[in-house]
Amino acid sequence: MEKEEKRHRLLGATAIAARYCVTVENAAESDERDFIKEVLQLLPRLYLEFSQPLDDEVADNDDSDNLTPEGEEDAADGFDDEDLDLDGYVSLEEEGASTYYANYVDEDYYESVRRHIEGLLGPDDVFLETFEEDMKYSDTPIAASVAECLADIFQPLYNFISVVKETDGDELEGAYRECHENFVAYWSQTLCNVLRALNNIYYKA
Repeated sequence: MEKEEKRHRLLGATAIAARYCVTVENAAESDERDFIKEVLQLLPRLYLEFSQPLDDEVADNDDSDNLTPEGEEDAADGFDDEDLDLDGYVSLEEEGASTYYANYVDEDYYESVRRHIEGLLGPDDVFLETFEEDMKYSDTPIAASVAECLADIFQPLYNFISVVKETDGDELEGAYRECHENFVAYWSQTLCNVLRALNNIYYKA
């Protein structure tokens, strides 16, 4: 993949991740239906941004820029193309280095995010999930929480954008690779599960 194409993908992933984190953090101040609508629009785009390894070729799509809503750069504060000069960003693959990234979301912060979403959704927060690990030991669906799922997605994305911001973009590629690995390991399934639940809430009326 050409460096400019990789840079474009990284900036796109950062903008979407930041938009999601802002939306989730502000759940307590949101209208339930507006919040669900916003998250339903973001989750599929997060899946597209983080499902493909960074070095995979992507299909050329001249309409790709149209996927970015007007004003998204403002929501992704600190991650605008003009604010992050990535021309000289460090490629961990090229350097042959491995980096440990700190966790920026402690238990209290996670619980605060989860509780705000839970409070916004009320009884809509609980849904039945068939893709839980415990299902292999049960004949009935397992109760799951939309708020917990969204907070579980928030955590790796917040860590990702925090590393980018703290390092002025120098660790963007490494942070993306770590977030992609976490996506494959666990939060991709969480995203698919909660997307179905939110879709049901939004269109049930």
